[in-house]
Amino acid sequence: MDLTIHTSFLPHDDPDASLAFYRDTLGFEVRSDVGQGKMRWITVGPVGQPGTSILLAPPAADPGVTEDERRTIAEMMAKGTYGWILLATRDLDGTFEKVQAGDAEVVQEPTEQPYGIRDCAFRDPAGNLVRIQEVR
Repeated sequence: MDLTIHTSFLPHDDPDASLAFYRDTLGFEVRSDVGQGKMRWITVGPVGQPGTSILLAPPAADPGVTEDERRTIAEMMAKGTYGWILLATRDLDGTFEKVQAGDAEVVQEPTEQPYGIRDCAFRDPAGNLVRIQEVR
């Protein structure tokens, strides 16, 4: 088999705030933006990497999701336990400074982890955990 990771999903509850974070703060390019209001599906990705994307989507838009499930999803998003992503950079300190300057919620400053990775963490506007690790 020849498989690649093409698109991963992160939920949003405010498409404009999520778009500003991923486009303006992280510097991702917008690849598509469809829908309207809170029912928008926005695809973003790193410049120069057209084969890798993040789909920012309404979390409970599937008609098969029950009202109880919608409430659970909303509660988990509010606590920051529903979605997360791991990004990587060669310049962790510089990236941390740029993201922090964009008023992102800092969860963890750059830290050498006991398992050999140096990383930091933020929350995006929907509460998703965005970890950024240093590529060595």
